[in-house]
Amino acid sequence: MHLDCYRNPQAAIKVILLHGVGTNGRQMSMILGRPLAQRGFETGAIDMPEYGMTKVAPGALVRYDDWVQAGCDLVAAELARDARPIVLYGLSAGGMLAWHIAQRSKQVRAIVGMTFLDQQSQQVRDETALNVLMSRVGGALVQWGARSPLKRLRLPMRLASKMHALVNDPAALRVWLRDRRSAGNAMTLAFLSSYLNFGPETAPEDFDCCPVLLTQPAADRWTPLHLSQPFLRRITRVPVSIVMLEGAGHYPLEQPGLTQMVEAIDAFYRQAAPPDEKCEAHR
Repeated sequence: MHLDCYRNPQAAIKVILLHGVGTNGRQMSMILGRPLAQRGFETGAIDMPEYGMTKVAPGALVRYDDWVQAGCDLVAAELARDARPIVLYGLSAGGMLAWHIAQRSKQVRAIVGMTFLDQQSQQVRDETALNVLMSRVGGALVQWGARSPLKRLRLPMRLASKMHALVNDPAALRVWLRDRRSAGNAMTLAFLSSYLNFGPETAPEDFDCCPVLLTQPAADRWTPLHLSQPFLRRITRVPVSIVMLEGAGHYPLEQPGLTQMVEAIDAFYRQAAPPDEKCEAHR
């Protein structure tokens, strides 16, 4: 597994950054890893299997559960290094990935997501797929293919989803779509089916691990606010808050939204995960 890290032994909090299906670790470091590091956090952006610089064994068949477990293993490995609190940030599909990791690990102190997409919702599937035909017919074919000898067949993510709405800046979007290790990637039917049908181990109503923050780009053309709200309303046992990012797209390059995101996440982490006495002794 490859990590983009800004190590800082003096940092009180460690942040793990999680990409979705159209980005990778370096792109997480660009907008959040480095800015948070400059504010005194230790940050690490992971490349999940099949993305970025992480190597996958020949013939290995990656599924979404492998991403969840990889995140949990990273949390455990970081806690084995020292006792500083660990918090998560997830961009796009990484938002729900952060929630899945937190509920399985039970060792995360706070999670921030750019969106929280409940793939059990038909509305979410319809509005985030390339079109309704791909959602309804394509989704059924993906599930069938994943149970057949075609499970290793790869589908470009730009055909499976609204990848054209990843970045609002046309020049940046062209660069992203040419990158085979981020937005230009193609994933197997096995992975796509496992992502669409992943069953969380805890219902949102029972989630009590840590507070949750949604940093919602106001100009997001892929996953607008109304797609996250039904899921977040079901989380009632921990604090849930929402911050809108003015003028920002799905991958929030734009100002003032980008600065608003960094400032909101900085404040949220410091409030949600203050260091305990063991962490102070480490420092």
